[in-house]
Amino acid sequence: MTKQEKNEVIEVLKGKFSQYNNFYITDTESLTVAQVSNLRRHCFNKQVEMKVAKNTLIRKALEGIDADKYTGVYDSLHKVTALLFSENPKEPALILAGFRKESKGEKPVLKAAFINGDVFVGDNQLVALTKIKTKNELIGEVIGLLQSPIQRVLGALQNKDAAKAVEAVAEVAAPVAEAAPAVEAAAPVAEAPAAPEAPAADAPAAE
Repeated sequence: MTKQEKNEVIEVLKGKFSQYNNFYITDTESLTVAQVSNLRRHCFNKQVEMKVAKNTLIRKALEGIDADKYTGVYDSLHKVTALLFSENPKEPALILAGFRKESKGEKPVLKAAFINGDVFVGDNQLVALTKIKTKNELIGEVIGLLQSPIQRVLGALQNKDAAKAVEAVAEVAAPVAEAAPAVEAAAPVAEAPAAPEAPAADAPAAE
């Protein structure tokens, strides 16, 4: 590779590092050509850019942007390196985990990940990286937390309104009940008819 070609690669890498806040550094050594092609396809389907480059050129590109910012990843630049760039911080981790499961192997190895300024070093970080929250997921959780108290307040107001409605109905019904005349339960007792007088006995005739 000529000096000009190396400079061109460095400029391309600088553009990618400037474009993305998230990138993974992986070791693809021992993968076959077919496996690398398969990995590229997985990345393409998930809008993840995969770049294979020499470690010296990767370091020069990072140092050309901000040498101190990327200090934590320099020690991971060894062996064969494939870079995975993504807007979604956990998508590359999901791709790596899925690829391993599919191929029933332990490659590619995660050497380091740079996520929004934080550096995660070592393959043992892979599982944790598959569980990190994306920006949209965090926003959704915050909205859910904000809506929860509002829903409780609305529920309380609805219950309060219902209670007031019942009280209002009771207040209206009470005077009506008091004004209604009492209904006599028993019918008036009929007067009993007078008993007929017995006929007077005839006095005995005088002799």
